[in-house]
Amino acid sequence: MNPQFVLTIFALLIPLIHGLGLVFAVHAIMFARTSQGAIAWALSLIFFPYIAIIFYLVFGRRKFHGYIEARRLGDRDIDHLADNLANSLLPDRLALSAEQERFHALEHLSLFPFTTGNSARLLIDGTQTFDAIFAAIDQAKSSLLVQFFIIRDDALGHELLNRLAAKARQGVTVRLIYDEIGSMRLSRRFFAPLCEAGGQVHPFNSRRGWRNRFQINFRNHRKIVLADGAVAYVGGHNVGEEYLGKSPRFGRWRDTHVELRGPAVATVQWSFIEDWYWATGEILELPHQPPAANTSETTVLSPPSSSGAALAIPTGPADDMAICNLMFLAAISAARTRLWITSPYFVPDETVYDALQLAALRGVDVRIMLPAKPDHVLVYLAAFSYLESAEQVGVKFYRYQAGFLHQKVMLVDDDFAAVGTANLDNRSIRLNFELTVLFADRLFAGQVAGMLEEDFANCQRATPGDLGRRAYAFQIAVRIARLLSPIQ
Repeated sequence: MNPQFVLTIFALLIPLIHGLGLVFAVHAIMFARTSQGAIAWALSLIFFPYIAIIFYLVFGRRKFHGYIEARRLGDRDIDHLADNLANSLLPDRLALSAEQERFHALEHLSLFPFTTGNSARLLIDGTQTFDAIFAAIDQAKSSLLVQFFIIRDDALGHELLNRLAAKARQGVTVRLIYDEIGSMRLSRRFFAPLCEAGGQVHPFNSRRGWRNRFQINFRNHRKIVLADGAVAYVGGHNVGEEYLGKSPRFGRWRDTHVELRGPAVATVQWSFIEDWYWATGEILELPHQPPAANTSETTVLSPPSSSGAALAIPTGPADDMAICNLMFLAAISAARTRLWITSPYFVPDETVYDALQLAALRGVDVRIMLPAKPDHVLVYLAAFSYLESAEQVGVKFYRYQAGFLHQKVMLVDDDFAAVGTANLDNRSIRLNFELTVLFADRLFAGQVAGMLEEDFANCQRATPGDLGRRAYAFQIAVRIARLLSPIQ
């Protein structure tokens, strides 16, 4: 090749790439998710555009515009269904007591109110969770709606698929959504038995459309099973044998799901309706008033909580507001005596971390339970950076020792609890589609408290000394991980 031609190409490409870097840097300053992220992206795009441009195209977007546009296209029909659902819930709406008024802001973050007449039971670890889910699948008479972030091609994955296929052959309507990034190792052949039986399977398809071609940063992290519109399962478990404690690397997998019955099931169902519309273009006409809570047909693995107030809040990068962030802030601000949070990943928004510190300064017993074993190194490292400032104000960190901690649970005082899919990190708060079920119910909160007390008994207190005793290279890695947290 002519050397002069090569030099000419480079002479044109280099200013073009730097010009694009500058354009993207301005875009980052205007639209990045956080101020820290805007600074990190802008500096990278200006000084290292050859690499940073590629990363920015993949990871830099603030909103999932495709989902937003799909909502707008379906606005009339979707809004009509939402209005019908909201109206159907009015007879069961909870009249908040003076004591419960501090949770009123959480209703404004959802399209729907807290409802009474629900029952819920904790499903602790994988065996309880999948025993209950499989029992509900086997008992289903009309419909099964299933959604998971990760589905493995292993024994548990095949068992789920075979049970769904069996119900589809019986005439039950079966719809399944999976996240194509979380389940990237799956082939379409894996789902063939279910499809051949008449079930419908779709990836969430976050990369649909030319604008989203390189988009892998927005992921659907929800884990939902709905049977006949009457019972819902939500929590931290994906479908894989590691969730049954069979991972050689992690051993026991400590996780929590919740079984929900009653009017609040409809608010979980609504989350699936929106995701199905994005994935397929089909608006589901489903019954929006499930039967009253009834546990008589299900083998009870733990005591149910009757007549409880519950509400599901779906959150994600298509929200007009930072609903997941505001949900955490509202719950933290409502705490008066205790605030216990378990999350495998702790890299919170600065506003959430400030709220945690303020709660501790108010005299609230603030405890954060984290895993002792890492599965994602960056977020594991970043969590160490909070120990010193947290200790100064009384926020206490604990490391779970009896396996890998993956549950996403929150307890506020003696009368409020949350179980869901959202972690206390930037990805859940700003990038993932998540679902959290809230319970304004003293009995259920008491059960959560008992569960967490057992978990804390398997923890060691984390202190600033845990970082100080580490090698200097580890301490540097912790600081770098904290700096990178806005773009993780």
